[in-house]
Amino acid sequence: MSVTKKNIIKNINKESLISIKDGNTLLESFLLLIKKQAKANKVKLSGFGTFNFKKTPKRMGRNPKNYDSYIIPEINKFNFKPSNKIKEKIN
Repeated sequence: MSVTKKNIIKNINKESLISIKDGNTLLESFLLLIKKQAKANKVKLSGFGTFNFKKTPKRMGRNPKNYDSYIIPEINKFNFKPSNKIKEKIN
C-alpha cells in the first residue's frame, strides 16, 4: 500500500484534534515550505531525512517503438534521502 496525501491527512485528523480541512492546509504548507527551502540548499529533518534538488544531466533517449533518438534536457529533480533511523525501521 502506498502512502498518499489523503492517508496522511486522515492520520493527522485521527491523532490530533485538527479537522481534515486544517490538516490539508497544514500538510500543503509544510510541503511547500520544504520545496522552497530545498531550492536554495539542503533541508535536513533530524531523524527523518534530507530533501534537496538534484540536476540531471542532458542525455540521449530513444523511442522503443520506432527507435528515433532524441535529447532529453537536463531537469531539476526533487530528491529525498532517508536517515539511517528510517532505513532501520523500514528494513
